[in-house]
Amino acid sequence: MKKRVTIQGVAGCYHDAAAREYFSGEDIDTIECDSFPALMDALSLDASLLGIMAIENTIAGALLQNHELLRMGHALIIGEYKMRISHSLAALPGQDIDELTEVNSHPMALRQCEQFLLRYPAMKRIEKFDTAGAAREIAENKLTGHAAVCGEYAARLYGLNVLASGIETNKRNFTRFLILADPLVAADLKPGEKDIDKSSIVFTLPHSKGALSKVLTILSFYDINLSKIQSMPIIGREWEYRFYADLTFDSYVRYRQAIEAVRPLTNELRVLGEYVECKNEI
Repeated sequence: MKKRVTIQGVAGCYHDAAAREYFSGEDIDTIECDSFPALMDALSLDASLLGIMAIENTIAGALLQNHELLRMGHALIIGEYKMRISHSLAALPGQDIDELTEVNSHPMALRQCEQFLLRYPAMKRIEKFDTAGAAREIAENKLTGHAAVCGEYAARLYGLNVLASGIETNKRNFTRFLILADPLVAADLKPGEKDIDKSSIVFTLPHSKGALSKVLTILSFYDINLSKIQSMPIIGREWEYRFYADLTFDSYVRYRQAIEAVRPLTNELRVLGEYVECKNEI
């Protein structure tokens, strides 16, 4: 059966591109969602759907809202994908860059291309909901004089001409995406134990001296690498925090032993997913 993958954004967006790269060689359908909460709602209503959701960016940092959505939802992480985000300037065929009077894109994309856009002061910057959505709007309405900052995939999809590629200021711009599935199907889709080498967990600790240090000491004893930890305040409980952590390891057995050793030290602990670490960093 063809996989159906929920994405945040419209066809051609970076979520769409990442989904197609992750499932390379497979024919997939993408389901467009207006927001990340809508994406998680779609997953909760249809167990046959998969999802792809950005969780952090090397420039913008962690997407804190999405950490909370993972905790409050029931979908499990079954994989991850790290993609280089490269922006292009695209317009209708026949347009010259000096004829452009307006450039449209998501505000984050516009900021990431600040140095390039400063070279063209005649182009007024207009913020849009989505990079690919800006490209689609130009194509559908045949807007001459307008350009979109988007990915090359979006430009090709909507028949726009790429006037400049790689216009982002910082070339080390990567986004990490998580692949999500309903627990009913996650067991069939996630890798086997011999291949799993990464896990995402969320836990809370008692408000006592050295609580976090004890957890980290146990993880270290079991040779578990803490590749990321993100704290967030617990609303209504002043100065108490919830911790989101990514763990990498060589032995699945040792990892499971570590989780069981840590669990008594926490108020609550949930495994958000076990999967294979993406190794495609450049």
